[in-house]
Amino acid sequence: MVKLRETEVILRLCIVFFLLLTSCLIGLDSQTKEIAYIHKNVSFRYLLALEAELYIDVVVAAYNLVQLGLGWYNVEQKTSNPKWFSYLLDQTAAYVVFAGTSAAAQHSLLVVTGSRELQWMKWCYKFTRFCFQMGSAIILNYIAAALMVLLSSISAFNLFRLYSPKRFFRFKSSPN
Repeated sequence: MVKLRETEVILRLCIVFFLLLTSCLIGLDSQTKEIAYIHKNVSFRYLLALEAELYIDVVVAAYNLVQLGLGWYNVEQKTSNPKWFSYLLDQTAAYVVFAGTSAAAQHSLLVVTGSRELQWMKWCYKFTRFCFQMGSAIILNYIAAALMVLLSSISAFNLFRLYSPKRFFRFKSSPN
């Protein structure tokens, strides 16, 4: 049990690190080029999916820090209510981060390839540093999403080990 708890703490710290690193890469990245005597500045605010990903990453990192703080004070929980809540929130956070990252990746692909129908120019020919940093942020976010899937499986194990394998939704220690 101690090894599993240590693994959960290490995973949460790694997730927080990757999400905050991604947030810094997205939030602090901008590039200015002069195109036909006009200074064109590009940042994450021009791509709504990247802006949404930034907010999602900050909220999920804060959630993981809160879970670390709560786990620090009540290490052994005998009831299942906090474990159910933790399990459901871990699942939700993993799905939201994966969905936000996939939306940002799709939007970034539009920036790389351009679109004639939408009159959207290819940004990566002109703003290469911006595109490389966004690509690395998306890769780091997918790594964080994979770690969150692993964390939610640990959370599921912590929850369902309390229940009896022979009786449906009964605790192992319940007499009935």
